[in-house]
Amino acid sequence: MAALEDGDMNTFGPELPAMFDGMKLAAVATVLYVIVRCLNLKSTTAPPGIIYQDTPLSRYLFKTCPMLTKEYIPPLLWGKSGHLQTALYGKMGRVNTPTPFGVRKFLPMQDGATATFDLFEPIGEHSTGDDITMVICPGIGNHSEQNYIRTFVDHSQRQGYRCAVLNHLGALPNMELTSPRMFTYGCTWEYAAMVAYIKQAFPQTLLVVVGFSLGGNIVCKFLGEHTSNQDRVLCCVSVCQGYSALRAQETFLQWDQCRRLYNFVLADKMKKLILSHRSSLLSMKSSNIGDADLNRLYSATSLMQIDDSIMRKFHDYSSLKEYYEKESCVHYIHNVTVPLLLVNSSDDPLIHQSLLAIPRTLAEKMPNVIFALTQHGGHLGFFEGAVLFPQPLTWMDKVIVEYTNAICHWEKDCSQADLSTLILM
Repeated sequence: MAALEDGDMNTFGPELPAMFDGMKLAAVATVLYVIVRCLNLKSTTAPPGIIYQDTPLSRYLFKTCPMLTKEYIPPLLWGKSGHLQTALYGKMGRVNTPTPFGVRKFLPMQDGATATFDLFEPIGEHSTGDDITMVICPGIGNHSEQNYIRTFVDHSQRQGYRCAVLNHLGALPNMELTSPRMFTYGCTWEYAAMVAYIKQAFPQTLLVVVGFSLGGNIVCKFLGEHTSNQDRVLCCVSVCQGYSALRAQETFLQWDQCRRLYNFVLADKMKKLILSHRSSLLSMKSSNIGDADLNRLYSATSLMQIDDSIMRKFHDYSSLKEYYEKESCVHYIHNVTVPLLLVNSSDDPLIHQSLLAIPRTLAEKMPNVIFALTQHGGHLGFFEGAVLFPQPLTWMDKVIVEYTNAICHWEKDCSQADLSTLILM
């Protein structure tokens, strides 16, 4: 091969710097394109999509709950990414988290378990003048000390609500189990015990039922299991739940929206929580959990494997399918007759779009149900803000309280109207 002469090399001289500059520009353009795509910066903000039936109550709600019909505006630089909203919620929960003062209550259960919840008294009077208690069920493995729960409780207290927050069985650090079981996807026993305590301790109080993620499944199942569970309940709000574990099972193994990765992360969290109670689960005579089950737990890489080897056995389900069918609120929620607000986000990486057909169908058929679907928000994120820094209160915190306030005033006005009619008669 002939060597290039100096003159031949010189012919490339002017083009080489220009070629490298072009490569740099292409690289920068590629990085910017990836950032724009990953952060979803081109996505526009919009009001939540609302599915409902035209009733006097729904018309009243849309007049008195502007947050249901106005734009939800997440932080500009990262808030349109469901992954970042979810990750930020998962890492820090909320911004400038307050520390509300509460009293921990211990409730002995019939099977020997000890349920706990934290009770927070209102700061000031409710705008209706009534005694109203929010009975709150947190997400998977969560309790009253989670930052997002503390922020929501503080906001609700300041609006005149008493708050009772369930601590999922086995979720509190440094509290041993007193029976060989933990919380499960749809067990309502501890939540029912908390509600019963509130009803007895505060005979005049009215209840607002609130559930986040897994807690949303539990509260909707609780209300639908027995009609008597809806006594003294003004309304229910469920945020970011999946409605059917059986339908979600397959979607949680898919890689789109990184759901398989989230599944692994949640499974690792659950694995550590269960193993922290290893001695309690193995030492009790009535335990259905053995060394072989815990050995399978060590190798589990998904929530489904953990549910099959451990969780379903707490309540003697014969199969994973039976466990998911019996514990999902989709089989009970149609029995709920109180006003019901179901909230989900389109970019929630944990909830597959196919699962949203359940609340959509409910809202189309049941006059008491409103389904609000935001374009952004991730899983329990719903941060608001201008460009970079989110506000301390989220859209989720504010919309729950605003909806609840409207329901309370609606019920107050209706009861006064009924009383006036009786007096005239």
